[in-house]
Amino acid sequence: MTRLPGDRRAQRLSIVVPVLNESAGIVAQLAALQPLRARGHELVVVDGGSDDDTPGLAAPFVDRVVASPAGRAKQMNAGAAVAIGDALLFLHADTQLPPDADALVLAALDRRDWGRFDVRIEGAHPMLRVVAAAMNVRSRWTSVATGDQAIFCTREMFDRVGGFPSLPLMEDVALSKRLRRSGPPACLRERVVTSGRRWERHGVFRTIALMWRMRFAYFVGVDPARLARWYPRR
Repeated sequence: MTRLPGDRRAQRLSIVVPVLNESAGIVAQLAALQPLRARGHELVVVDGGSDDDTPGLAAPFVDRVVASPAGRAKQMNAGAAVAIGDALLFLHADTQLPPDADALVLAALDRRDWGRFDVRIEGAHPMLRVVAAAMNVRSRWTSVATGDQAIFCTREMFDRVGGFPSLPLMEDVALSKRLRRSGPPACLRERVVTSGRRWERHGVFRTIALMWRMRFAYFVGVDPARLARWYPRR
């Protein structure tokens, strides 16, 4: 995928996937992304110190596996540093892209410097549909995206804003605030599908309350390092 002289459009996408102990599902997730690789796009997995052979399982399905200190911001910055695409897409290990994600993203980046997808949360609890709808609406109102929505941007814009802030939590919100200085995101109505496992594991209503509490605390200036201690870990 070679750019023509004077052509500023993004033509090659680098998908950066931060992982930590994802052996149960990483092969299926990466296998679903192989059509994008076949169309010339790049897939980078960034491992934060897994002890369950996640890097070994991922290696046959990606262009490169990168080792990084744990933490999504650190891992995604490490992946971006080695990526060679004109555009970057940051994908959680439990989130699935639509089959034509590359065309959708590259077309969106013809109009805007960055964007995200609408999201659907997979799970049995009916409130998960409400949570997803609220996330999508809130994102349109605020021009702030969550990591579950598969944030994407041009390489030029990512470098210009300095990448993800080095935060233990809320790195997606912080990056969105940096990116929206250039303008609002392209809010794609096509949906990515993300796992509802964290909601169902800790209780849907309890997790909703915690997320709103943490977002409000971050908004009023609570240190993200303190917020990270509130967040339930596996």
